[in-house]
Amino acid sequence: MRRMIGGALAGVLALAACGTADESETPSGDTGGTKTVKLQLQWFVQAQFAGYIAAAEKGFYREQGLDVQILEGGVDIVPQTVLAQGQADFAIAWVPKALASREQGAAITEIAQVFQRSGTYQVSFADSGIKAPADLKGKKVGNWGFGNEFELFAAMTKAGLDPGKDVTLVQQQFDMQALLRRDIDAAQAMSYNEYAQLLEAKNPKTGALYTPADFTILDWNDVGTAMLQDAVWANSEKLQDSAFQDTAVKFLTGSLKGWAYCRDNAAECRDLVVKRGSKLGASHQLWQMNEVNKLVWPSPNGVGLLDETAWKQTVDLSLGTKNQDGQTVITKQPDGTAYTNEYAQKALDALKGEGLDVNGTSFQPATVELKEGGA
Repeated sequence: MRRMIGGALAGVLALAACGTADESETPSGDTGGTKTVKLQLQWFVQAQFAGYIAAAEKGFYREQGLDVQILEGGVDIVPQTVLAQGQADFAIAWVPKALASREQGAAITEIAQVFQRSGTYQVSFADSGIKAPADLKGKKVGNWGFGNEFELFAAMTKAGLDPGKDVTLVQQQFDMQALLRRDIDAAQAMSYNEYAQLLEAKNPKTGALYTPADFTILDWNDVGTAMLQDAVWANSEKLQDSAFQDTAVKFLTGSLKGWAYCRDNAAECRDLVVKRGSKLGASHQLWQMNEVNKLVWPSPNGVGLLDETAWKQTVDLSLGTKNQDGQTVITKQPDGTAYTNEYAQKALDALKGEGLDVNGTSFQPATVELKEGGA
């Protein structure tokens, strides 16, 4: 079949070569007794990062003696590269992407796993006949590339499909217009963002907004090819310093408290994100906040703790999944510095000492009504 994107790893490495934070900015320092640290987001400001924004706006970082500067991400910024180059103290990145960067020499360590579940979908119109990954055979399959496609390729591999021969891969923009125009048969979407864009679009046949019944979703959590997503990473070399270890615990304490706050105050956190400069509308951001909470809560072991079974699945899929060029995400097992639960556990112990619910066992998502265009 015709190929319309480059190799899965090529996008990651190409971005790594050009995506950095402003090099004129200096690394962290102390200001008037408050330590300044930088957090690099992996995308533009939106509710995907609400916990960190809430921690900054509600003073949870200040309680820990930190002034956290939040650096916005974007298409040309690879957070793990920014981190490895010393332009940030912490970064948010998907685990398989970061593992690929580690194998290329980035000295980074995961110190907290905030998202407990994957938020990636492959969405089709209900009349397309795509109900399982095997049904993608012979179809035009959109994806963003840059490492976002690993779960999709894992699902196709599991279904016995060769991404290089059995489907037509299409470079998808970061929206759903190609699917809405039916230029492609299946589109990549995040549960908290692009999927909502479909439900905010008007069905030309009815004049009303599309509904979930108009679409079919392939959810990688259900398919069994989910990989760990938004994790907190730190520089491995800095973590050898006891003072930075203490900073890491403080940063996680404030961050995880922020996520608990957004669990219990979704509408307020939506407002904080909008105030911070999100380019998406208020109803869209409330949807996003609700859907992101579903990925974080409940956290059976405690928010921020990495589940080793989920880690093993992510690593195994990264080792075994091949892209259209026959490359795998990584070629060998990550070494022992790839992750640690030490700092997240200390943060949780501190939060539990405050009486904070760090598991969210009783969390119930809200019902959010979307508006046309996400207004």
